[in-house]
Amino acid sequence: MARRSRRRPIAEINVVPYIDVMLVLLVIFMITAPLLKTGVEVTLPKADAKPMEQTQSEPLIVTVDGEGRFFINIGEDPESPVGEEQLVTLATAAMRRDGDRRVLVRGDQGVNYQKVVRAMALLQRSGVPQVGLVAEAQ
Repeated sequence: MARRSRRRPIAEINVVPYIDVMLVLLVIFMITAPLLKTGVEVTLPKADAKPMEQTQSEPLIVTVDGEGRFFINIGEDPESPVGEEQLVTLATAAMRRDGDRRVLVRGDQGVNYQKVVRAMALLQRSGVPQVGLVAEAQ
């Protein structure tokens, strides 16, 4: 007696839901990407220097605006000014998490130079070994 083979139907994956999810994610990223550019608006001084190379981790950026207020790109609200002690606390915590993190100071070109130096001194007090200054390329 010949043995009758039972063939199972080949299972096919329905990819339509995956395409829908990918399109939704694409739209979300397209909308949120421009919003991710956070920071305080400052007019940077111009300098004739080459851009720095990119690193894996996002740098810690301290901004000194035209009124001499300090901002830091970490914490609960990076768009709100912070006091000197809060700046030291946040920078210390960030450096404990990642000691190799690059630290940059963005100072408005109209701010008193003393405020930029004060920001650098506070960062040094936080244990930051090196601080870079941000300028706009000419």
